[in-house]
Amino acid sequence: MVKKGSLIGEMGFIQGGGNINWFPGHMAAATRAIRDRLKVSDLVIEVRDARIPLSSANEELQPMVAGKRRVIALNKKDLANPNIMHKWIRYFDSFKQDCLPINAHSKSSVKKLLDLVEYKLKEIISREPTLLVMVVGVPNVGKSALINSIHQIASARFPVQEKKKRATVGPLPGVTQDIAGFKIAHQPSIYVLDTPGVLVPSIPDVETGLKLAAAGSVKDSVVGEERIAQYLLAVLNTRGTPLHWRHSTDRETEGRHLDFDDKPDYNLKDLLRKRKRPPTNKSDVHYIEDIVTNVKGALYGTLAEFNGILEDEGDLGNLIEQQFEALQKALKIPHKASEARTIIWKKFLTLFRTGKLGPFILDDVPVANESTV
Repeated sequence: MVKKGSLIGEMGFIQGGGNINWFPGHMAAATRAIRDRLKVSDLVIEVRDARIPLSSANEELQPMVAGKRRVIALNKKDLANPNIMHKWIRYFDSFKQDCLPINAHSKSSVKKLLDLVEYKLKEIISREPTLLVMVVGVPNVGKSALINSIHQIASARFPVQEKKKRATVGPLPGVTQDIAGFKIAHQPSIYVLDTPGVLVPSIPDVETGLKLAAAGSVKDSVVGEERIAQYLLAVLNTRGTPLHWRHSTDRETEGRHLDFDDKPDYNLKDLLRKRKRPPTNKSDVHYIEDIVTNVKGALYGTLAEFNGILEDEGDLGNLIEQQFEALQKALKIPHKASEARTIIWKKFLTLFRTGKLGPFILDDVPVANESTV
């Protein structure tokens, strides 16, 4: 690594767009409602994105959740680097904070979370007839997917309960606008309160905003796809990640099923060519694999041939522009295509967000004297 990630956000071509803030009206009302319900909640499941374990925390809610029984669920663990994840678990453990990496779409993963929740509530289950568990988090960290998985598990575990309802999983961050309660257990009655994703009114620094945008917690239209993609490329280049892709020419998902509908927010179908006749799933898989191989090859080639200094803002900016041109060829986007730049950056972001470029954690584990969870 040639440059600390925290300095990338200070570069002019990254700073150029100014601070990133996205706080639509419904978030203000939802934040007030969440505060009220937090006061009567017995336990809080704070869902964060495993790729940004600190940046995806809502700082405004931290003083309230810090004083309650809390479990931090690092969702989308399948998209996070497992070699770094254990360091994050150790970090949270050092604050005596329960933390569990999860995949909200996996029942076995969610069952582990529920086991931990029940363990944390054990001491008050005997004396309280009704318990409230609140699920909070910033937009698009997977709260609704988690709620739906909890319901599926609860319906099998407690068949006598009333007919369950499903949380709505929306395609855009911040889509759940109402707070709804769902009964998940009998004797004692345990209710899970699902909440809309809310950000802070003012995101504290540019890089935190860009990380949230890269993970999909801030709408692309608020920041701009190009700015988000440039930030990601700056991170990848300064970490030297593309150099590890030198031998990444084989189809990495050969024989594996590719679920084009698994991620409702960023769909792999967006990478496919527009055709009159729908292709077979197998041909889709190979087409995606070829795109991934071409993109990795393009980024590896440009970084390997780079003669500049990555610490130099101008040199890094020039490299990223060269990589844009290489991506245009790799993705086979015609030079004369209308909105070519936006199309290229959108496809690149889709590859990152669906994990096709590999698992990443954008946040750095804080050093010993930085005490925040």
